[in-house]
Amino acid sequence: MAKLYFKYGAMGSSKTAQALITKYNYEENGLQVWLIKPSADTRDGAAILRSRIGLEASVTVIPPETDLLELFRATREGHCDVIIADECQFLTPAQIDQLRAIVNDFGIPVMCFGLRTDFQTRLFPGSLRLMEIADAIQEIKTICDCGAKATVNARIDAEGHIVTQGAQVVLGGNDRYIAMCHRCYIRGIREHKKIRLHGQAE
Repeated sequence: MAKLYFKYGAMGSSKTAQALITKYNYEENGLQVWLIKPSADTRDGAAILRSRIGLEASVTVIPPETDLLELFRATREGHCDVIIADECQFLTPAQIDQLRAIVNDFGIPVMCFGLRTDFQTRLFPGSLRLMEIADAIQEIKTICDCGAKATVNARIDAEGHIVTQGAQVVLGGNDRYIAMCHRCYIRGIREHKKIRLHGQAE
């Protein structure tokens, strides 16, 4: 039976790499994959999905006003065995419901990869809806610099301090975010500690 999957992890947990590897595995078995990402994710260009380790693939870009159920019916029905969505936290709750309808009505499995929470530890709207209606929820784990499991996507400013206010969506990678455990996150805020981002010189 087809399912709606939500596979989430903190920044740097190789979510995109896993999405692309999953796509490759399906295609290696002769199955057709519809790879999608929301238009809010512009880091790798308009129609490319790229992981930090260099894997990449062409992708269908989904603006927030797009009805995924209607787009599927118009362009993919009969030509799709699985849907893989990356950066799914940026999809709207309505689009998550549309993916749910594709699973229910067409028997197509949908695998969503993305963040659970933002830099303030608040659920993204798309992720919240997935937590509510996904059939299977799996954490993709990564670690904090202290060795504990990382659960927080800390946004770091130009001076190296943790940002606690601002817009929910600010694109960036290792140049702006770091995955931390909650204890180190709170300590960093309280002590106004300077955080060294991965890849930065000592």
